[in-house]
Amino acid sequence: MGVEKTAAGTAASGVPAARGAAGAEDLAVLPGEDPWTPEEVAEARAELTGEVDRLRAEIESSAQAVAGLLRDGADSGGDEADTGAKNISREYELALAANTRDTLQQAEHALRRLDEGTYGLCEVCGNPIGKARMQAFPRATLCLDDKQRQERR
Repeated sequence: MGVEKTAAGTAASGVPAARGAAGAEDLAVLPGEDPWTPEEVAEARAELTGEVDRLRAEIESSAQAVAGLLRDGADSGGDEADTGAKNISREYELALAANTRDTLQQAEHALRRLDEGTYGLCEVCGNPIGKARMQAFPRATLCLDDKQRQERR
């Protein structure tokens, strides 16, 4: 059985310092969970990498859509309803792009944490998040307790 990580040996922030490329045996699990296997780590990495690629393509597509809306807005005559509809479409595309950029940053952050060996450790308390939670939501950075605290604010 692999080594279970705990909060011991963590930095002041609660998250261990980077140690270079991490192996499956270096990733945190909750007591009673099976350790990460190399196949599970490869699956998590592939899912995150695929998400990063998909999100980058969405951002590019959104940027092109916004550019088109801006170009069309400059060409509009004086129809206020048409201008209003275009403004709403542009604002929607901008909000969608911002959300996609946030999700992209989360996915890239998860990949870095995977490389550093801090994947699966809560960024607030340093305790294991749980392998099952990480498999269900690979971008998770908080344990359930800290996530619930955050949501109550």
